[in-house]
Amino acid sequence: MTGIRQQRLRVELPAVLSLGSNLGDREATIREAVAEIARIEGVTVLAASSLVESAAVKLDGVDETAPAYLNAVVAIRSTLDPDALLSALNVIEHDHGRVREQRWGDRTLDVDIVDMGGLRVDTDRVTLPHPRAAQRAFVLVPWLEIEPGATLGDHGRVDRLPAATGDAVRPYPARPLL
Repeated sequence: MTGIRQQRLRVELPAVLSLGSNLGDREATIREAVAEIARIEGVTVLAASSLVESAAVKLDGVDETAPAYLNAVVAIRSTLDPDALLSALNVIEHDHGRVREQRWGDRTLDVDIVDMGGLRVDTDRVTLPHPRAAQRAFVLVPWLEIEPGATLGDHGRVDRLPAATGDAVRPYPARPLL
């Protein structure tokens, strides 16, 4: 069968990523991370939200004494599986000085996969959709900005979730991320 070239099917899924930073130059870190995400092979950045600011959430709840977070959401398409995407995102976090000493501790950069094409995944490394995203205004508010009709797993429409009211986030004056 000369002349016939085999092609591999390349499945591309939409995904939503949440970015946060509360140490160092938060805005610059998030801007650089968005640019680095766009350079991951197999990832295309489609949209990025505005920045919002929120109080730090720790294991014991909101900590108003900790440095405030800047947060954003990025919509992408990816040919990577969830584990490979998370590995690439962890490299970006590490390159920005992310240290994992304390669960939910202060950090230079946190990048989470919130949703990936509606997949349901529960492994040691990846849980999709993100188990706490429905409770996080700092995820939902910027997500709705770029995807007003967004849905999140069994929670349904994002705009109908209580945390989507945005009470816990403040707009942050900055130029667009993209």
